[in-house]
Amino acid sequence: MCSILAKPVLTDHPVDVGQRSEAAILHQLVRRGYRTLLPFGVNQRYDLVLDCEGEFMKVQCKTGRLRQGAIRFSAQSVQSNTKGSRVRHYSGEVDLFAVYCPDNDQVYLIPAEDVPSTGMYLRVDKPRNKQRKRVRWAEDYALPA
Repeated sequence: MCSILAKPVLTDHPVDVGQRSEAAILHQLVRRGYRTLLPFGVNQRYDLVLDCEGEFMKVQCKTGRLRQGAIRFSAQSVQSNTKGSRVRHYSGEVDLFAVYCPDNDQVYLIPAEDVPSTGMYLRVDKPRNKQRKRVRWAEDYALPA
């Protein structure tokens, strides 16, 4: 029998990881007072909608991974079945990417026009080569308190 006090088993299946990221993003948005709408069904190209003073913004939620001082996330979706895989980007289909990084428990909001079609790095630590140009700093996209 399952006990509510039993430790849950977290899987690394991409669907489960994505659902945990969506829940973390939704929690942070609602906690900060954002009006957040959830679409009915699972076949939309966006995961939620923000109502910003009457302007609706379609948001695609993604999971970021902190590696070597930068948070990396993919800006593509991959659908796989027995016949193969299909990769699609979100160009023209979403307004914002909301990225949750479980490694630092932070949420980042990035305008879709700032995101290359394959993905993006958000720099947390200073680059070892001291590069400053064309660095996208994570703090510039952090969800405001």
